Amino acid sequence: MIRVVLADDQPLVRAALEMVITETTDVEVVGEAGDGAEAVRLAAELRPDVVVMDIRMPGTDGIEATRRVTAAGGPTKVVVLTTFDEDEHVYAALRAGASGFLVKDMALDDILAAVRVVAAGEALIAPSVTRRLIGAFAAQQPTPTRASDRLGVITEREREILTLVGRGLSNPEIAAELVLSIATVKTYMTRLLAKLDARDRVQLVILAYEEGLVSVPG
Repeated sequence: MIRVVLADDQPLVRAALEMVITETTDVEVVGEAGDGAEAVRLAAELRPDVVVMDIRMPGTDGIEATRRVTAAGGPTKVVVLTTFDEDEHVYAALRAGASGFLVKDMALDDILAAVRVVAAGEALIAPSVTRRLIGAFAAQQPTPTRASDRLGVITEREREILTLVGRGLSNPEIAAELVLSIATVKTYMTRLLAKLDARDRVQLVILAYEEGLVSVPG
């Protein structure tokens, strides 16, 4: 059973998510929070598998709450959920340790599926925010003139795959792009995570941006 805490200052949003979750047999809501501080407290007290975290909440916002939850070093993963016009915060949320970034106009079933993905140890970013993510990062950081030593441990093929990950491609899409089997792509992903000491796919995405492997949209 996947145990979830819902953190959103809008009771209607929490109620809608809980309604969908209660119809499942593998996910349950174990707590609800109306602000970030309460979300942090519940995460420490209940140790849920996933916190679904709104960004804009009174007092402690979702980004700071995410940072505190992930810094505690427990088993809890965070899925950040916000409205599309706030997705300029995606980089800060992922930097804070979120394992997923979703938007509220996604179907509730898709949000539920994302909770399952993150609980299983994977990471997920809504495709609709990938382009904005690149733009937001580019606005904050100077373009690297050369790759840092962090990429010296990977092969050219692994670098190519890391670039595609940074562009937001899924494993099947990477397989199609490079004419590889999905199993081979998964093997490369495992190697990249190990070599770059990355927690999950999201950290690989961030690394691809920081190393200048991703072209910023014009």
